[in-house]
Amino acid sequence: MPTVAAELSIDALPAQSWAAVTDVENYPQCMDNVRSVEIVECSGADHRTTAWSVWLRGSVLEWVAAEYLDHQARRCDFRQISGDLSRFVGCWSVRPAGDSASLVSLHLEFDIGIPLLAGMLNPVAAAALRENAQQMLTALERRLTDSR
Repeated sequence: MPTVAAELSIDALPAQSWAAVTDVENYPQCMDNVRSVEIVECSGADHRTTAWSVWLRGSVLEWVAAEYLDHQARRCDFRQISGDLSRFVGCWSVRPAGDSASLVSLHLEFDIGIPLLAGMLNPVAAAALRENAQQMLTALERRLTDSR
């Protein structure tokens, strides 16, 4: 299964970075490639369901995800429960990176669900998802550093 990983060191405390990562409903205001994110259900502070719509190289990719947030470890694991891909899972994580910085990571695994075309489409999808992930991280960094 194809995987995508992106990470960025951000000049913000881990608690600040984690707050920005988990504030998904504000992603569309700071991320050009995110059309909408809605928290459709919350089951306490650590389980929620989100509905996403993002631009991916001129096309729209949509999914609904179940998310588990581990606030102490600063990690959010998610899995698509419905959407455009056959399988879409991953995690966000925030780790300390020096005295006042954070390493923010996004890891994805996906399956486009078309076995006969996977060899041709997986590399294209992986490149698009990697670009999208990097844009999201850069937008988070801009949001955190511009708010000072």
